Amino acid sequence: MPGYTGRGRPVARNARPFAQFLTGSALAALALPGVAAAQAIEEDAGAVDEIVDDEFANATSDGDVIFVTGIRSSLQSALNEKRDADSLIEVIQAEDIGKLPDQNLAEVLENVTGVQITRTAGVGTGVQIRGTNDNRVEINGVSTVGSGTGRGGINFEDINAAIIASVEVIKAPEAKTVEGSVGGTINLRTIRPLDLSETLLVLRAQGEYSELSDSISPRFAASFGDVWSVGGGEIGLVLAGSYTKQEATSFRPRVDRDNVVLGGTSVTAAGAPGPATPFLGIQFLNQELENFEYETINFAGSLEWAPSDNVKVYFDAIVNDQERRQDSSRVQGSGVSALIRNNVPDSFETVDFGSLDGVALGSIDAALSGTIQPNLAQDDDDPNLRFSSDTGARLTDSKVFRLGTEFETGRFSGRIEASTSRSDSRNPNLSTTLNFINPNVPTDGTSNDNPVPFRYDLTGGALTFGIDFDSPFAPTIDQLLDPANVVLDAVTVGNNRTKNKEDAFRLDGSLDLDGLTGFFTSFDAGYRFNRSSTEFDLVRSTFGTGTIDSSPSGLAFSELLVPGPDNFGEFDGRELAFRNFLLIDPDKAFSDPDGTLDTLQAALLATPNAVVLDDATSDPAGFFDIEETTHSIYGQLNFEAGILRGNAGLRWVTSTVESLGNNVANGVVTPVSARGNYAEWLPRVNLSAELTPDIVLRASYTEDINRPDFDDLSLSVNFPTGPNNAVAIGNPNLAPETVQSFDASVSWYFAPASVISVGFFHKKRKNLFVTQLEDAFEDANGFRDITAPCEQGGIYNPLPDRNVLSPVPGNGLCVPLQTIINDTASTTQTGVEVAFQYDLSQFEDTLGFASGFGILANYTYQDFGGGEATNEASGRGEDIFQAINPGIATPVTAVQGLLDFSPHAYNVTLYYEKFGLSARARYTWRDAFRTLDTAGGATLNSTLGFPVVTGARGQLNASITYDLTDYLNIGVEGVNLTKSRIEQYCVNDGALLCFQGLPDRRITFGATLKL
Repeated sequence: MPGYTGRGRPVARNARPFAQFLTGSALAALALPGVAAAQAIEEDAGAVDEIVDDEFANATSDGDVIFVTGIRSSLQSALNEKRDADSLIEVIQAEDIGKLPDQNLAEVLENVTGVQITRTAGVGTGVQIRGTNDNRVEINGVSTVGSGTGRGGINFEDINAAIIASVEVIKAPEAKTVEGSVGGTINLRTIRPLDLSETLLVLRAQGEYSELSDSISPRFAASFGDVWSVGGGEIGLVLAGSYTKQEATSFRPRVDRDNVVLGGTSVTAAGAPGPATPFLGIQFLNQELENFEYETINFAGSLEWAPSDNVKVYFDAIVNDQERRQDSSRVQGSGVSALIRNNVPDSFETVDFGSLDGVALGSIDAALSGTIQPNLAQDDDDPNLRFSSDTGARLTDSKVFRLGTEFETGRFSGRIEASTSRSDSRNPNLSTTLNFINPNVPTDGTSNDNPVPFRYDLTGGALTFGIDFDSPFAPTIDQLLDPANVVLDAVTVGNNRTKNKEDAFRLDGSLDLDGLTGFFTSFDAGYRFNRSSTEFDLVRSTFGTGTIDSSPSGLAFSELLVPGPDNFGEFDGRELAFRNFLLIDPDKAFSDPDGTLDTLQAALLATPNAVVLDDATSDPAGFFDIEETTHSIYGQLNFEAGILRGNAGLRWVTSTVESLGNNVANGVVTPVSARGNYAEWLPRVNLSAELTPDIVLRASYTEDINRPDFDDLSLSVNFPTGPNNAVAIGNPNLAPETVQSFDASVSWYFAPASVISVGFFHKKRKNLFVTQLEDAFEDANGFRDITAPCEQGGIYNPLPDRNVLSPVPGNGLCVPLQTIINDTASTTQTGVEVAFQYDLSQFEDTLGFASGFGILANYTYQDFGGGEATNEASGRGEDIFQAINPGIATPVTAVQGLLDFSPHAYNVTLYYEKFGLSARARYTWRDAFRTLDTAGGATLNSTLGFPVVTGARGQLNASITYDLTDYLNIGVEGVNLTKSRIEQYCVNDGALLCFQGLPDRRITFGATLKL
């Protein structure tokens, strides 16, 4: 049976199980708060790690051997590594070959104290370490690059956890640690060939069931490794590969209630007077169904050759190929605000907006339930119904290669290494919007939409809405599904390309000082060169018809039309939803985009006022190419004396950034460029003191830098197609953020495989990156300027349909402008981390079967302070706050603070491992946090000018595995077992409910064969 050791220590091979399918009784047994934080576990003071009969064991000082496998083995090994490290780190070890605690790497990291994650359609995609997204991601110590234009490194959903042996999170860097993170550095480690104790061959086959998608997707993984004697040395090889398909679905309803109706200015649909006090009416309805289909191929290969005891040559290759397809849909109740004063709600709720920066905002009534009826005398084409199909993909090929040698001669040891990371992505896109023409209401002869009645019910904290079938204007289900009743409104074709790369070369050396001084043990020094670049090419074509005579009827392209998804109520059983509508077939649009476009083009050319859909071409205004060159050197003294050990060093970094873009004016393209440079000294000190054999105290002071994302430095402009979407403008003058960090912690190893630790951290940050919005002015009628240069605010965007934002039909209007600036004031983060771990295996003689239980738990508290850069209420936000309190100081502002930052978070894991059965239940909870990730493309303009607040949320994951034989185990894992929903509020937590996320429950089942 295969075994391996890692980083010079035995790492437990897992004989662990893979269990029976998750039944109701098993779920009940596991449905306890749980967390799999891979922190500490330690033997008693006299313990020595051994490999005995291919199993991980603890040999106590009296010679007794206690075997630990599976979950315990991984926790034991991780704790040993954490305790032995010279700086503050966290480690998660695989429980078996290719078996980390979770299927998704972001969810694996969620086990770590101080780490929270964000999800897309229920799949972990973002990781925050100590409240920040600004972290480095490495593979085997090599920088990675992502698929976009940011700095976050490789996308976590692009790598199958099956090819990763362990995960290291460096919270307190040493001088030799590469700069560029605020929260920490994540290092994904693969198996090292020369650590193998015998031949490794593991095969795994699984299926994942997605409840909302009602589909099963396959997962396959395999690992092989061996070591051979060659001459006087050894050569080792490890190959790991995986093929993964996954489907993830999430429902994201959105209701905009951001238009204030003043007292005495409204009537009911029947004409009765409305309230004498102001209220918030319905502005916009959006039913979004996110569906992502992943197909990922991962390969990791490592070759190590040690011709002698003091020389090793190594080569690593990690190759990933991912296709992430999106076939999402949006059903929109648009133009609702045009009749906001003619449809008084049936019921209201009182919304308390709380306060911002000490300013009380007050309360106001908001629409809770009611209908929105057409009023042909007031508006003959609103409210209208639109069906959008968002069909696109991200096709990413990424590669990481590392070639190096390690050598030792006398007291000197060194490393020479060259590496390269590449990521090439394309984003093919064919998205369409259809307008529904209600046959029960006349058209005005020019607009390509007409009124449809809606009903909404927001009671019970659920954003539900749909067609009011009780209205005399209501269409029937047959009419909703009739191609004759839809017209083509808009088409977007794209194929954006992003090329990211980083080439690096480093020299590292260490001089052994042991015995030469009474305190210093070694001196490390090194140099690193790296060149990073991002090239983005905006490739697209977009158009909107706007008028009925240029909008082809669905009969002209009926072969492309299919009914949209009708399962929007599957998550919570909601009755009120849009269930009957037509879409351009997303499968055909993805698999045959040329044929789909040919059909649409033919339909367009057959209209009275023919519109030509241009081929997608490169837009020079959206192109940018940014290159960054960095040199760094470091020196670090390592020391140990009595109970004290640690290191102190200095890292110097100098970087040059060159940015290239285009300025387009009057059809003339002029290249523009910018250049900047900066240098920083980064001192780093780490101390560890073993106060007693069971108590370890750690402290550190470190400095680091956080560089701006490449797209935030861009000189180019990308115009979105929505009228409320902000145009993002880069800022080439952004300076890097600087970070000073203080850490202190104490760990008490009070029993075998058990620990209690308490840590404190404080960060002082300068030049924090803050998003700023300049809103587009709207007059008293809610209309915007439709000509450049938008003197009263915003920027002119020629693409969006004006819809209800102008009395003049057509495309092009002023929209919000968004950019990034450096905060001029310092900001601080202060936090406390608490971790607990306890294992009952030491009481086997007393407890019997119950000795298989263990528990892990951690809690993080953090606070943010300082800062001067503020968000400012949008125009609609100002109208609301002044309606509540006419004397309020304007503009209403609030320091933005950190996004995706939760003050409180905890994990609890209960596990059981005995008699071939292994079970784990992990409950994760995080407090509310502000974010820019919203449903349906909502921007700061739609959220009253402030980032939304995602409410506090918990999630239960669980797994069971069982050994059928020494070579075969079976198992099942569940994600989001309790179907926990996501709620997002505008302005403050618990204020105005604006968005919801209803993510999937997923079950993975399968078997593992070890040969």
